[in-house]
Amino acid sequence: MKGFGIVCVPYNQISIAACFAALMRFPERAIPALNAPPLSMHVSSFASGVMLVFALGGSVAATLADDLREVTRLHQAGQSAAALERADRYLATQPKDAQMRFLKSVVLADTARPAEAQALLQQLVEDYPELAEPHNNLAALHAAAGDYGKARAALEETLRLNPAYAPAHENLGDVHIALAGQSYARALRLEPASATLPPKIALVRQIGGAAVARAPLAASPVVPTTAIPR
Repeated sequence: MKGFGIVCVPYNQISIAACFAALMRFPERAIPALNAPPLSMHVSSFASGVMLVFALGGSVAATLADDLREVTRLHQAGQSAAALERADRYLATQPKDAQMRFLKSVVLADTARPAEAQALLQQLVEDYPELAEPHNNLAALHAAAGDYGKARAALEETLRLNPAYAPAHENLGDVHIALAGQSYARALRLEPASATLPPKIALVRQIGGAAVARAPLAASPVVPTTAIPR
């Protein structure tokens, strides 16, 4: 079964409340959102990006939809421990299910467990190397930890897999800005009397501050074209 993903873009013309209401009704059409890390990077989520599409039988699809809906509801209600328990219960019987694993990584990241989220996403990209979205979210976690080199590499892989993924292009631009700021700062330490470096550093800080001030962003919609095996 194929369809289109539901997309939440909080900073653009879509009501985030309306979007999450749609997600609660149709979780099988979407992938819940990571809160934006420093740099306010775009993150792939059940509310954004290429939907992870499955060729499922009706009863299996209904079961997955029910569990995705319940995990999403629990997490949004602040019951993240219960959400993770529900996700684990489903994954005990369907350990390769990419949507539930992705959703679990979102809950882990949202509850300040980035190392576990990263490990889950890393396993997901190994199992489904054709998916761009887990690479994008790995980049967000790397950037949140200040490891912009790894973030850049993950975003470059995201764009290799999906060159039309606009949020990853913006994320990569933000990472380049952060890397530029680090390089300018190192140069200024080596040449404190430089007249050219302070304006550049100020500009980087200005752009970086604007990025941090952005609302958490979601990725742009893309119509899915391939089914992901379970």
